[in-house]
Amino acid sequence: MNGQKKETPQPVVIKGEEEWEVEKILNKRKVRGKDKFLVWWRGFIAEEDTWKSWENLQNAGDILKEFKEEYNRDNREVR
Repeated sequence: MNGQKKETPQPVVIKGEEEWEVEKILNKRKVRGKDKFLVWWRGFIAEEDTWKSWENLQNAGDILKEFKEEYNRDNREVR
């Protein structure tokens, strides 16, 4: 089906505010001492992934918790 344009996903409404749905959190980095998370948005392509702070991910609690557990497990120091 070449030549067909992909439909842009619509935001969901949470507490009266439009928000995009998080598919997965891919990575974490520090910027000026604060954690930023690389977000893969549901229905979007990889080029549209963005870095967001924890404050911007309040409604993605389960996904953020899952990422943090996996990230901490994968980045433990071997003693």
